Amino acid sequence: MVTSDQRRRQLARDKYARQQQRRAETRRKAKRRNTVIAASLAVLLAGGGAVYGSVQLFGDDAKNTGAEAGGEPKMSIEAKGSYDLALKTNEGDITITMDAAKTPRTVNSFKHLADKKYFDGTKCHRLTTGGIFVLQCGDPEGTGMGGPGYTIPDENLDGLGKPGADGKVTYKAGTVAMANTGQPGTGGSQFFLVYKDSKLPPQYTPFGTMDAAGLAAVQKVGAAGAEGGQGDGAPKKPVTIEKAAVSAK
Repeated sequence: MVTSDQRRRQLARDKYARQQQRRAETRRKAKRRNTVIAASLAVLLAGGGAVYGSVQLFGDDAKNTGAEAGGEPKMSIEAKGSYDLALKTNEGDITITMDAAKTPRTVNSFKHLADKKYFDGTKCHRLTTGGIFVLQCGDPEGTGMGGPGYTIPDENLDGLGKPGADGKVTYKAGTVAMANTGQPGTGGSQFFLVYKDSKLPPQYTPFGTMDAAGLAAVQKVGAAGAEGGQGDGAPKKPVTIEKAAVSAK
């Protein structure tokens, strides 16, 4: 005859076994997911070094500051206004003028994140010095894999003119645009600062322009080069966004 104590112990063992099984399954799913993401990024890089920024679509992000249920934040800006994104970095201040009339949801997202101090203390994790010339920032993880837990749609994709025969447009020096996974509507928090005219497909939302002092600061970072000597990696001159703030002009 099974006593009540034995029964409780058996139930506890069964519960523990189920918990371990669920945890093992979660780890297996995470491993498969990360393998798929890594393969996707490899394809993007093989396709000509396109600017990318994987969006955090899964799991718990310590800096997930999205609206209810992880959704895009509600509009809280004047959609016809002009806003400044002020980045205080260890390499100098960068002021980015953003046009909410052309990119309202992008500007709204930046204000939401900046107000939550999402960008404060984050590193610009990627510098490219050949073919395209950009400094990529906005990932709280500093790996190119982080994001806010929501995505925003592409905007203003025709703002840089019609593509040439190569299917690309010129992102002029000083342009600031959204990074994405290479798929439509996958922008999150990562963005890139163009410090020298760069030819890219018109699939990255151009939402702002750096001031002269900010462009000069990024150009100095670009001149110092990227780690690894491959023209694409962490900047040799590390850049940290110490504080970010968005204000109406």
